[in-house]
Amino acid sequence: GYPADGFSLPYQIAISWGSLLVAILGLWVARRNLLFYFSDKVAALSFIAIVGGSNYLNYGSVDAAMTHNWLFTAYSLLIYCTIRFYQSPSLKWAMLIGLFIGWAMLTRPTEVIALLIPLFWGVYNRKTLRERGGLFVQQYKKIAAAVAVAALVFSIQIFYWKWVSGEWLVYSYQEQGFSWLKPHVTDVLFSYKAGWLLYSPVMCLGVWGMVALRRTQPDLFPVMLLFLPAFFYIVSAWDIWWYGGSLGSRAMVQSYAVWLFPMAALIQTALRQRWSRWGLYVFLLFCSWYNAWWTHQAHKGRYFQSEQINGRYFWKVVGRDFDPELYKWLDNPEVYSGKTRKNSRVLYQNDFEKDTVGVSTDLPIQGLKSCMLHKDQQFSPDFIVPLKPGEGEWLRTELTFSSNPNEPEYWKMCQMIVQFYNGETELKNRMIRLQRHVNGNEQRLVYLDVCIPPPPLTHVKVVFWNSESDKVVRIDNLRIEAFDGE
Repeated sequence: GYPADGFSLPYQIAISWGSLLVAILGLWVARRNLLFYFSDKVAALSFIAIVGGSNYLNYGSVDAAMTHNWLFTAYSLLIYCTIRFYQSPSLKWAMLIGLFIGWAMLTRPTEVIALLIPLFWGVYNRKTLRERGGLFVQQYKKIAAAVAVAALVFSIQIFYWKWVSGEWLVYSYQEQGFSWLKPHVTDVLFSYKAGWLLYSPVMCLGVWGMVALRRTQPDLFPVMLLFLPAFFYIVSAWDIWWYGGSLGSRAMVQSYAVWLFPMAALIQTALRQRWSRWGLYVFLLFCSWYNAWWTHQAHKGRYFQSEQINGRYFWKVVGRDFDPELYKWLDNPEVYSGKTRKNSRVLYQNDFEKDTVGVSTDLPIQGLKSCMLHKDQQFSPDFIVPLKPGEGEWLRTELTFSSNPNEPEYWKMCQMIVQFYNGETELKNRMIRLQRHVNGNEQRLVYLDVCIPPPPLTHVKVVFWNSESDKVVRIDNLRIEAFDGE
């Protein structure tokens, strides 16, 4: 009884459960990988760190149908097969290595970097490098089989492109690409929009753990030193470095199968002394709470606003209970936080009942008319109010607002713009997106407080812009007043 279109409920259930099972498989194999080098306790704590403390929790469960969880599993399987191949070289392990490299490249062609893992795993000096070269020569048939399997798997994409488009190669990202000479390193690491270490600080254990790995597992250190910086470089070189909205840098998640090793090395070192052991436990507990809080906000709590978060908003909301008024910090760098307003004076008010421009009698919010914007009427009239020196410290612009239906895309939300002028010279402007502050089709009082700039100034202009949206919005009971702060 459901449409066989790939999108109906049975498909959604299958994709959700399938992705979750792939996540469990990847974690199970990754644990097997760690147990080749570390104790079970160290492996367990490493998984508490990754699953509980990082954005893997989100991309391994809620958003598991994206590529990152599947690639984590592909990398885990690749590492396992690589370890087993060098323990006992066989055609089976060689072909499986080719299979998982091909799978990774088929998913994202930039995962060709996975080749570094089987090439340099266990190579840590000149002697082992020569031995590795000799092994490849000796086992060249198996190496050729691995290359053939990888090429065969990756060719699925090429033949699909040819079948669908008639072209052997199709670049589907249009104008997006890489800035190889100007990677966005700082943004990817620490930005409020999608900073990897900002939203998953537990991964600092992996970064710091590279030092411990060099001491405790010197045979693994070189391959990690080659792969991890190269992987990060590719991630940070992509022009859309926030990857279209992600909880932390989602493009880093698949590399956690490798980051587990330096993380485990640091955890192993920390467990040797009491003070560092308890410090580790406290840090893991904090990171697990912090990550769970952000994961909740990304789906239910509503504080996580993809692609929009700035520093002032981040520090206002982190760890707090939900307050929709805090959304104003997303658009406006100044929000009046006092509990009372002094010397409030009304400068302008308009119920639009007497207006003839920009108003409509179609479903007004109150009375017979409301100001209405829609696809063909993008701007309201300018509401200009004279301002005299000493009018007040702050200006509050409030109105009753409704959107039918609500606008889900933030860049298309109706903007209330407040501009201060001295004659023809604009001194300052502030705005908020109004649909952030309404749910569905509800009617709600919304206001914006702006600090009045020092004189000379002559007037303030308020205007509403529908931001090229096709949604119908209504505005009523516009009121502008000046007041002093506490």
